Amino acid sequence: MKKVAGLWIDRKKAVIVVATDKGDEIKVIVSNVDKQLGRSEGVRSTTPYEPQLVPADDRRERRLTGQLNIYYDSVVACIQDAEEVLLFGPGEAKDELKKRIVRNKRGVRVIGVQAAEKMTDRQVSAKVRHYFEKSAG
Repeated sequence: MKKVAGLWIDRKKAVIVVATDKGDEIKVIVSNVDKQLGRSEGVRSTTPYEPQLVPADDRRERRLTGQLNIYYDSVVACIQDAEEVLLFGPGEAKDELKKRIVRNKRGVRVIGVQAAEKMTDRQVSAKVRHYFEKSAG
């Protein structure tokens, strides 16, 4: 069996399963991405100078993008030895990671991107193993 990987990812956490002939290796990476800030409950401020106290949206976006870049780079570093990768997860992170892998031409071939809800580490491992056994057989 060639070295393959599958990962469940969202913007908070990535569960990476690298499968080889010797077995599965599970790695978990937790991001340090800040929660996007907003006003609580959509309440408008009555303070006349409140916009000056809140950081500008473009500054927050740049910070978020920088944090996501660091997070995605650490995920890619864990799967760069794999020949094929399956990406799945609930949000946009799987698509963002695929674009990053394709753009950087890391030599990793993304063979599938699937939507998936929250899963335990064991469920992720079983899904990856089942996917690659089915595609090999």
